[in-house]
Amino acid sequence: MRKDWQAWVQERRALIDVAMGRAPADIVLRNGRWVSVQTGEILPGTDIAIKGQRIAYIGPDASHTIGEDTQVVDVDGLYMTPGLLDAHMHIESGMVTVTEFVRAVVPWGTTGMFVDPHEIANVFGLEGIRLMVEEARQQPIHVWVQVPSCVPSAPGLETPGATIGPEEVAEALQWEGVIGLGEMMNFPGVFNGDEKMLAEMAVTYLAGKTVGGHYASHDLGLPFHGYAAGGAEDDHEGTRMEDALARARQGMKVMMRLGSGWKDVAAQARAITEGRLDPRRFLLCTDDCHAETLVEEGHMDRVVREAIVQGIPPVVAIQMATLNVAEHFRVDREVGLLAPGRYADILLVSDLPSFRVERVMAKGRWVAERGRLLIDLPVYTYPTWATQSVRLARALTPQDFALPSRSNPTVKAHVIGVVENQAPTRHLIMEVPVNSGEVHPNIQMDIAKVALVERHRGTGQVQVGLVHGFGFTAPCAVASTVAHDSHHLLVVGTDEEQMALAVNKLAEVGGGQVVVKEGEVIGLVELPIAGLMSTERADVVAHKARSVLEGFRACGCTMENPNMQLSLLALVVIPELRISDKGLVDVTQFRVIPVLEE
Repeated sequence: MRKDWQAWVQERRALIDVAMGRAPADIVLRNGRWVSVQTGEILPGTDIAIKGQRIAYIGPDASHTIGEDTQVVDVDGLYMTPGLLDAHMHIESGMVTVTEFVRAVVPWGTTGMFVDPHEIANVFGLEGIRLMVEEARQQPIHVWVQVPSCVPSAPGLETPGATIGPEEVAEALQWEGVIGLGEMMNFPGVFNGDEKMLAEMAVTYLAGKTVGGHYASHDLGLPFHGYAAGGAEDDHEGTRMEDALARARQGMKVMMRLGSGWKDVAAQARAITEGRLDPRRFLLCTDDCHAETLVEEGHMDRVVREAIVQGIPPVVAIQMATLNVAEHFRVDREVGLLAPGRYADILLVSDLPSFRVERVMAKGRWVAERGRLLIDLPVYTYPTWATQSVRLARALTPQDFALPSRSNPTVKAHVIGVVENQAPTRHLIMEVPVNSGEVHPNIQMDIAKVALVERHRGTGQVQVGLVHGFGFTAPCAVASTVAHDSHHLLVVGTDEEQMALAVNKLAEVGGGQVVVKEGEVIGLVELPIAGLMSTERADVVAHKARSVLEGFRACGCTMENPNMQLSLLALVVIPELRISDKGLVDVTQFRVIPVLEE
């Protein structure tokens, strides 16, 4: 403890000496436009003096801080904004490691992330989280980790590869770099007073850390009020203006997300532009972003631009991705604003409405310029056991995906209806043909088969259902070991033989996503780390992920992000209908139902 406060005093004295002109700064940025998110102002003619990793002085003239060895940079009127912070996201959704995610997002201006690794936690438990925390500590930007709260996400409705409870949460909250509790997805458990869920929230409160929320329901009646009373401090699951209004009024921070598949900023921004709510209660996040999105479109800069397009003033939009986030997680003494004592996480931006980042500084050093990374990143090697997580009892055959029926010539079926660019699905009831005692995929009706293959313990269990909305027009199948949240092996197809080929291919490569059409692999990204992440660079993963998206299109699917829709078919905490290792789950009723009514 003594060493810690002595180091703080030494660092703070160095900042004071620079601010007072008694010692030279390491770097001075001159003649910039200071975007002061703490006051909502833009102040031209501003200088910033930096000592070590932090800002020592910010004001109209830093000439008194310039010494013989000070690096002086004339930013020539560029806007100087704080580095962007992602309020809620999952590294694993990018299909890359922490290091490679950082490689992808730093050039876009992201200098801090609040990461919920519940994907790897569902595969490896506490040891999986530890891997992420260790890698996060080595990064040149700030990567804070939240302890996953719901492993499994819905007890009794699914079986993950590992479980986490209050004791594990309490242990992980003591680790350096752990910032709070990840999204509390078991919202029925909370409003029904589940002991385990409340205990996890309790140990987080007692540790003085933030409790993340996840209320994935349109019901804003008593269940919502019960969930709010449980103590969740934020929520990113709102998709409507009324969702934003309700959450903000109940004391939650509204996280407006724009990921690869979720586009919820537009609807919720109306709570500010039309409802006139205080924007300080609103944060921006991505939640889930694919590698291709990160490499080609951007990260938090993309979300800021979307908020501006929706009518949010630029300074306010930047505030939502900086100060608001930092204050929410109680780290505004460190990041989120340009001010003395804070980390020198600074973006140089030529134009605020278009928000194109010219140069990025993180922790007092230049890390990127005009989309190009300027630094070397750490090398983190995952242990062998982390790359051996796909365990099938045997190779699968077409018969494993049979859906027998005693009816003739049709049978009433409960079908999962996917909704493009939204996490919720629809519970469809359709009359489907029966041929030779079986229900098969039906391209004309846009009905494919969906199957969940248990892959953590090698039980050989396969659950089969039906899904509508992918629009496949050829004999094909797409399989994925990214299958939120338990991450078994999911496969969707219009032909049982193609489905077997796809599943067996993923078992062969150790996990990932694959597209098979007419017996040929036409898209593949290998994800050997927990079946979720690649060992390759982000740009390589983006290229391979693109082959999967192109494979979807070759099969007739025109959805914008179909691999994200596929990966959520097993997410039994978001209504209305999902598939798990227990069977077909009616999420609105919290029970397993038959696929066919006979």
